[in-house]
Amino acid sequence: MSSEQHEREASSQGRLPFEPARSNRHKSAKTKPVKGPATQKQDKGQRDTPDSTAIPAVVSQRMVRRTALFCGLPTALGMLTFIVSYLIVSHNWFKLPNVVVLLVSIGFFGLGVLGLSYGVLSASWDEEIPGSKLGWKEFTTNWGRLTSAWRSRPELK
Repeated sequence: MSSEQHEREASSQGRLPFEPARSNRHKSAKTKPVKGPATQKQDKGQRDTPDSTAIPAVVSQRMVRRTALFCGLPTALGMLTFIVSYLIVSHNWFKLPNVVVLLVSIGFFGLGVLGLSYGVLSASWDEEIPGSKLGWKEFTTNWGRLTSAWRSRPELK
């Protein structure tokens, strides 16, 4: 199946081109069906190829840019906290408790960790749509996709 056919099929099913196909099969814990050679060949033809499930370069670059912004900025501020606090203490501008430096830096580093997830989820996963500046609409859409994928997994039920 060509890439264009796969994308048309994916869009007709309401999923993204790089999203793997959903299977309705439920695994049985007791027995595993035995497949003959003919059945195995059919299964190999129906599986998604690595190219068809890979994230497109445009979407990947969009995710990287957003992650660099939403994770990089708070992480840089977390490191800058130590430099600024050192300057304040070494020049005796005022008394700065250690716990303040600790809490502020942990706060910035925590925002950086949250920015990793937000950067990926706030990017538009559609190749043609660039998305908004802050990406809240895209975040809610992608979060819904993520949670519905988690709920559809039979192991988690």
